Amino acid sequence: MAKTSDDTHRKAAKKPYGDRSDLEKLQSQWNKLSGLHLRDEPSAAIVRCATAAEIAANYAVRTEWARQTEFDAVIVDQFLRWANGLHGKVTRLFVPVYFAHPAKSKTAKALIKYAETINTIRNAVVHQGTFSNAAEAEAAIAEARTFINLIVGLSIPGFDIAAKATSK
Repeated sequence: MAKTSDDTHRKAAKKPYGDRSDLEKLQSQWNKLSGLHLRDEPSAAIVRCATAAEIAANYAVRTEWARQTEFDAVIVDQFLRWANGLHGKVTRLFVPVYFAHPAKSKTAKALIKYAETINTIRNAVVHQGTFSNAAEAEAAIAEARTFINLIVGLSIPGFDIAAKATSK
């Protein structure tokens, strides 16, 4: 019997989360986020979309640092922990390595702006206990989707997280 895409998805879903690649983790977060949003859990959806954005940044940093530096994966992971959060990963680890002239790059500026916005929204929910509504979650998800597609798309042209989402 031939394998179907549902069989492949179930097999990937059974893979322990810690054993998944950044892109697999990113897709899992996005799929989970979609379910939260559909169940009208806007605050949880905001946290999940911010987590997805941070995983996308992890992927971008690991990809670019592997391409442009001699650091091994263990050191890069230590840098990612040191950067502590989406904004730090983008401004301290990704933008300075990827862009030759970050201050002149519209893409670099956009990535930093998206990271700041996503971080602010997430922190309001996580650190201040803000309850969000569906419209705020929709706006945060749109911002995260744009950020994810932009940062991952720099190494995978045409990347679209929403197009890769799976339904259960």
